[in-house]
Amino acid sequence: MSRYGAMFQRLQGRGAFGAFVMLGDPDPETSAGILDALVEGGADMLEVGIPFSDPIADGPTIQAASDRALAAGVRTADCFRLLAAFRARHPDVPVGVLTYANLVLARGREAFYGACREAGVDSVLVADVPAFEAEPFAAAARAEGVAPVMIAAAATPEATLARIARLGEGYTYCVARSGVTGAETEMRLDHGRLFETLKAHGAPPPVLGFGISKPEHVRQALDAGAAGVISGSAIVRLVEAGEPVEVIRDFVAGMKAAT
Repeated sequence: MSRYGAMFQRLQGRGAFGAFVMLGDPDPETSAGILDALVEGGADMLEVGIPFSDPIADGPTIQAASDRALAAGVRTADCFRLLAAFRARHPDVPVGVLTYANLVLARGREAFYGACREAGVDSVLVADVPAFEAEPFAAAARAEGVAPVMIAAAATPEATLARIARLGEGYTYCVARSGVTGAETEMRLDHGRLFETLKAHGAPPPVLGFGISKPEHVRQALDAGAAGVISGSAIVRLVEAGEPVEVIRDFVAGMKAAT
């Protein structure tokens, strides 16, 4: 059973809380401590970014995190070293990479997914590859035992959702709203059709991201039918502010409590 499968089984219908951070932000040593703090706070799964100069799905908060990590000299190889060390410390926590096609293709698909496997990565979501171009990425991921995570939105047509369900593994990343990543003050969810259609086509469990920044957002997402949530910008803002790992841990604990 995959780490995602084991996680959802362990939760027994309770919501999963996923935490996102940018690897290497603000520097590799601090980043390693932040990853541990996310787990200590109760995160069921992690999603991590690899610093990239043009992260088009990300809002200013996460773009700034990429800039900080790149300025600190962090490169993709450093990220894989961080992930391998994390996996040695935390053998059971699912870890997914959210990245962009340029970084995958710069190494070559096979080499990139092979490096993910060696580092203990469970899944990869390539945010700027649309479903109709995702087949070779998904095939390369599966060949290395890495789950290809697909992204879906409330407005995605059913034919595309059927393709997403066929290609995806681990979980299905469902965006809470249109636009880019960023912490929201209010949630406006209309995802019933999306969740029902994904289930009808046998898709992996839906996990909602984009704008999840408060415990009430977590509750709203789970009440709407999501199997879990991912919070990113709200955590990255704490990193940007230079908050100690204890503050990050406590924020995650509060979000997890809402599940």
